[in-house]
Amino acid sequence: MHWLWVLIIGAIIGAIAGAITSKGKSMGWIANIVAGLVGSSIGEAILGSWGPQLAGMAIIPSIIGAVIVVAVVSFFVGKSNN
Repeated sequence: MHWLWVLIIGAIIGAIAGAITSKGKSMGWIANIVAGLVGSSIGEAILGSWGPQLAGMAIIPSIIGAVIVVAVVSFFVGKSNN
């Protein structure tokens, strides 16, 4: 049951990151989950695990990390489509 919550919270974090960077509409729900989970790992590795936590993920560092992941991925994907 814990993994289900991790996936749900990862999707929400990825969707928030997509909304902040205005790239969320072009990403699917699987990409949102991946961006949320990878961003959570990167954000917590760089910033630590401070702030409120859900499903074992610190929300604020996770969102910051997911924003970074979405921005970097959209930069490279946007360059290849042109």
